[in-house]
Amino acid sequence: MTDPRALARRFPPSFLWGAATAAYQVEGAVAEDGRGPSIWDAFSHRPGRIANGDTGDTATDHYHRMADDVALMRELGLGAYRFSVAWPRVQPTGEGAPNEAGLDFYDRLVDELLGAGIRPLVTLYHWDLPQALEERIGGWRGREIVDRLGEYAGIVAARLGDRVQDWITLNEPWVFSFLGYAEGIHAPGGTDLGDGFRAAHHAHLAHRAATAAVRDAAPWARVGVTLSLQLVEPASPDPEDVAAAERVDAATNRWFLDPAFGRPYPLEVPGLAELVPDDLDLDEVTAGDPPDLIGVNYYFRQLVAAEPRAAPLGATFVRSEAPRTAMDWEIHPDGLRQVIERVHRTYAPASIVVTENGAAFDDVVGDDGSVDDPERTAYLAAHIAAVAAARDAGAPVDGYFLWSLLDNFEWSYGYDKRFGIVRVEPGSLERTVKASGRWYRDLIGRA
Repeated sequence: MTDPRALARRFPPSFLWGAATAAYQVEGAVAEDGRGPSIWDAFSHRPGRIANGDTGDTATDHYHRMADDVALMRELGLGAYRFSVAWPRVQPTGEGAPNEAGLDFYDRLVDELLGAGIRPLVTLYHWDLPQALEERIGGWRGREIVDRLGEYAGIVAARLGDRVQDWITLNEPWVFSFLGYAEGIHAPGGTDLGDGFRAAHHAHLAHRAATAAVRDAAPWARVGVTLSLQLVEPASPDPEDVAAAERVDAATNRWFLDPAFGRPYPLEVPGLAELVPDDLDLDEVTAGDPPDLIGVNYYFRQLVAAEPRAAPLGATFVRSEAPRTAMDWEIHPDGLRQVIERVHRTYAPASIVVTENGAAFDDVVGDDGSVDDPERTAYLAAHIAAVAAARDAGAPVDGYFLWSLLDNFEWSYGYDKRFGIVRVEPGSLERTVKASGRWYRDLIGRA
């Protein structure tokens, strides 16, 4: 169902319709106004790490085009905008006195959004760790990162907390912990599984420190964490495949969901306990209050089969016959419904927000400069319908932020993969609203 009017009627007027970006993917200006280098600056400049040798040095130049981009958001009818603050723009070395010029940029951004009638949702950490902290304390491997994130969160909340209600402490800790420190795919490029678990453990503790800092500065704020959640299913009813799927689910979804709600790590799942380093006090994660909101980032389903030779979980992923995006990710909209309903049923959060959902496709530019992208429109419509179904089942979903507002720097894929509802032309960086963006505008306008 792609009719925006019929789909819109399934949501209440108070529902938040938004789009999302991340600082390193859009801002550029990596050496301006006192910004320090991040681990992604260092990583992207290493030969062979990023497709085509791309970097985020310029990205979409949002730092200089911010006012125009907010005007574009207003043209699209967005009710909310999720953006991240670049930690090295606020604290160039990750500690100490703030860089006022960096804070001023986000001050202006928030004011610009509010002036356009757009509600800001601030993500404090979306992967751009100050390089100085990686070098001095080992980044997320070092326990000191907990205090450093808390200090940084307090600085940002003290400046923006009088106008920003909604806060996300961390974006996708599974990704920056394991892909960054265990698999070497993301910055800083580490390849030690134990370091991945250390980073993940410290991320849980840092989330709590940042939450406390935001609440101290802005007691009225809603504070949560965004998790990358997948529907993990066995490829067959075979008990070995079922057990393998349980291990994958525990190591990806539950390793972050359970502690977020004060539960212990899922070490009862066979095969997990022996992977965790002995130097971590795993009981620490059961302290603290649950988040005010849980952010769900959903892109695809994983079908899992047992493979004893596949370290570390004895599992492999099976390819289905379903259509796929340009990222080679399976399109499975009902997985979003199932993930949301699971979170609601198992953890009972006060609020669930879909903080990212979207698709990359190989867009074609017409002779007149337009971009007709029916695959993306169909993807968004099917997934938004899945959100409506989860709401109908009682899940407290009160917002949807598509990924992404703009075509941008897609991490290790560089600029090859385009998720935006707005095309950004290489070179000129000219913005063009795609057909999917017009469809989303029509949905919001009729919601």
